[in-house]
Amino acid sequence: MRRIKVGVLGATGSVGQRFVQLLDGHPWFELGALYASERSAGKKYREVAKWFLPYEMPEAAAETVVKSVDDISETEDIALMFSALPRPTAIKVEKSCAQAGYAVSSNVAVHRMEKDVPLVIPEVNRDHLALIEEQRSRRGWDGFIITNPNCSTIVMVLSLKPLMSLKLNEVRVSTMQAVSGAGYAGLPSMAILDNVLPFIATEEGKMESEPLKILGTLEGSEIKDATVNICASCHRVPVIDGHTEAIWVKFEDSVTEAEVKNAFNNFPREIDTPFSPEKPIIVREEQDRPQPKLDRDAGRGMSISVGRIRSGRMKNEVKYIVQGHNTVRGAAGASILNAEVLVEKGYI
Repeated sequence: MRRIKVGVLGATGSVGQRFVQLLDGHPWFELGALYASERSAGKKYREVAKWFLPYEMPEAAAETVVKSVDDISETEDIALMFSALPRPTAIKVEKSCAQAGYAVSSNVAVHRMEKDVPLVIPEVNRDHLALIEEQRSRRGWDGFIITNPNCSTIVMVLSLKPLMSLKLNEVRVSTMQAVSGAGYAGLPSMAILDNVLPFIATEEGKMESEPLKILGTLEGSEIKDATVNICASCHRVPVIDGHTEAIWVKFEDSVTEAEVKNAFNNFPREIDTPFSPEKPIIVREEQDRPQPKLDRDAGRGMSISVGRIRSGRMKNEVKYIVQGHNTVRGAAGASILNAEVLVEKGYI
């Protein structure tokens, strides 16, 4: 197939750098442009990106001259924009790109909960992409915006999807989130070393609201939210990459540990694209797994791992641990997978 030229909005930030790294050598997408703030514009990417990933900066990207997000032209030879913009900038720029005819696959929170914007995890609710036509019609856009969820939400919801058929009705989650989720300069080292931070701004609200839209049903041109009750407590821990979550789930009827484990093991791979993992959910049998160091790169960072599956005190309660890579599955990789599904469905 013809390779599709793409741009990265917010290319110098931590998630923007992950986009650049993951898109290098992608068989479908060709990196055509990098965008950042006006102060970075006109300089080569290697001069303005404080590269911190444990990989070499791709040579082609390193020599690319960065463009300003304020000067995106409607005539750019780009079909798709990946967005890792700061929140205030994303509000304006993502909409202007969609209005100009670009498809925007965003990792930013600003448009996730708008009624006509698909909030998608492809293995869970790719049928919600049908909202694109409603969005275009309602807003008069030639392009469109789709989003992926918050990084901790993605890890949790991917594990919840196979449990919906068991009549899931209540979720309690306590997160142990990696410092990379706060960005390269997001946390002073003295704040997190030898410490646990028991509050992450806006995180708990996202984990309690976004899953209801994702797990909801598309009815005509609207999403009817799922009725699952979710309560979250979010914490930052001194781990570089990989979010770990302790989850308690309750069902309408009695459910066994074996039934939950079977649901995870039998969760199918229904998408076959470059970034779709062969096994979206991997069950770890060892008593002390999953662990970020051992499991965050499973499926090239696109699989989640579940373990310590055990019954609770009540017959309708099960507990487990889930772990996933927050900047791959939970951020840039999620946006890329969404874009691949857009290509398969003919939206790009």
